[in-house]
Amino acid sequence: MNNNIKAVLLTISASFFAVLMEALIKAAQFDSNVYTIGFFRFFFGFLIILPYLVIKKFNTYKTKNLKFYIIRGAFNIPVMILGFGALVYVPLEQFKAMHFLSPIIVVLLSFIIFREQIYRFRIFALIIGFLGMLIIVRPGYVDFNIGTIMILVSLTFWSFIIILSKFVSKDDSPITMVTYQYTLMTIFAFPLAIYFWQMPSLISILLVFIAAASGTILHLCLGLAYKYADLSVTQPIWFTGLIFGSGFGYFVFNEIPDFWTWIGGIVVFSSVLVITYFEKNKEEKNKKNILSSVE
Repeated sequence: MNNNIKAVLLTISASFFAVLMEALIKAAQFDSNVYTIGFFRFFFGFLIILPYLVIKKFNTYKTKNLKFYIIRGAFNIPVMILGFGALVYVPLEQFKAMHFLSPIIVVLLSFIIFREQIYRFRIFALIIGFLGMLIIVRPGYVDFNIGTIMILVSLTFWSFIIILSKFVSKDDSPITMVTYQYTLMTIFAFPLAIYFWQMPSLISILLVFIAAASGTILHLCLGLAYKYADLSVTQPIWFTGLIFGSGFGYFVFNEIPDFWTWIGGIVVFSSVLVITYFEKNKEEKNKKNILSSVE
């Protein structure tokens, strides 16, 4: 089995476990709130990786990027509250379709914050992504509800996290990044959980534990997939999340699949593919230019 096939299979697994985690979090909030459930999700995640941390004598905490992890943890709080909270208000397939906007927002933020050069293909992709988002939410035809707004704000914070994660990944391994995410989120979410405490049922606690395990598998699968292949190989596979989301939504939550959500999701995802394709070509061109100058 070649590396590309391994990367595809790992990304499909990551996509499935991402939707499974979100479905379990959605179900767990039926008898509790987002603050309590969010805390348990990261606390259980920390307990799952704790044996590994002990075996490694907590060496996974060694980093020179502590301040960036703290900032990332602070940004993760609104992502948790708004992202998990939105699951109560919107169908899973709409939730997954709107998350395809994240790479587009990352490109926009990179231009605003880091003054990265804005290429024509990036502008084109941003326009396509925005049109896809309008198709999904259809302002004026369907209610622009609180869940939709929560997702958009959550995605903005999540895009900052992606930028920070990309920065620290130059020095730290995926397990170090996950370790700090689980540790800091457990610490940061604990006061909120205590203040807004709503005791979940044993069933909900079990659901959150499985969600935490699913989230951990998700991160490990992604970390391995990115080692085996380029983003141009793995990025299109994320569209399976819309399929899994529709399946879970229909069979578990009785949510009827929406035609326009699928159309909007395809439009948004096509903009992601435009960015991935041209960014890959730009990177390869830069490498060739560097090699030519060396020769």
